[in-house]
Amino acid sequence: MSDADILTNISLRHELEDYGYARLSGSDLFDRLAIRAADWAALAQSWDDLGPDLYMADGGRYRRRRHATFACDHGRFTPKPHQPHFQSRDYNPLNGDVQRWFDPVEQATIDNTAMQSIFAFCAHSFPLKGPQHVELHQFRIEARSGELGRPTPEGMHRDGVDWVFVMLVERRNVREGVTRIGAPGGRELGEFTLARPGDAVLIDDHRIMHGVTEIHALDPAQPAWRDALVLTFAAE
Repeated sequence: MSDADILTNISLRHELEDYGYARLSGSDLFDRLAIRAADWAALAQSWDDLGPDLYMADGGRYRRRRHATFACDHGRFTPKPHQPHFQSRDYNPLNGDVQRWFDPVEQATIDNTAMQSIFAFCAHSFPLKGPQHVELHQFRIEARSGELGRPTPEGMHRDGVDWVFVMLVERRNVREGVTRIGAPGGRELGEFTLARPGDAVLIDDHRIMHGVTEIHALDPAQPAWRDALVLTFAAE
């Protein structure tokens, strides 16, 4: 799909059925969800308080994150007790088969009106069937002088779930960070950049592999990062 295919009036579910993924611009998302500027600013600011990811098997210290889990049933999200994030090596050859404990997402972030609207949007947009296990990830990928930032160090991958929502929160002083989409057999299906706050992609994890290229600091003397929100849904 080209930039002209970014969703306007086409049903997200139809787009997911036809392509296995669907794109949404930040301006469209904000309009659909009636997100207020103050709520978005408060939500985005929470990315300034993420702990380091100490599980990176490549030795990198470029990723910060928080993590939370929920049960979702009929569009209602109920927090689960804090628990580790786990992926098998079948899906994450770099960091798989490890129980990874991250700082929990703060309650104020979960309760933020913009976040609650995003939860509802995902529950409505994905064809969810029955109770769901939902994981929320706040990611900050940093780029420094002499060190690249790798949003997906495992490369093109599937997450081992049913549905994935990825939304850009902020890009600060970075270039690259191109999202690539492919079929499980390796065929490339497209690439694009989540460039503006709220730009998002919805993914059928059974049909689509995804990855993001490395980010580089435009000015190595200044802080540089890419902030993203990821929500995954898996039938329980």
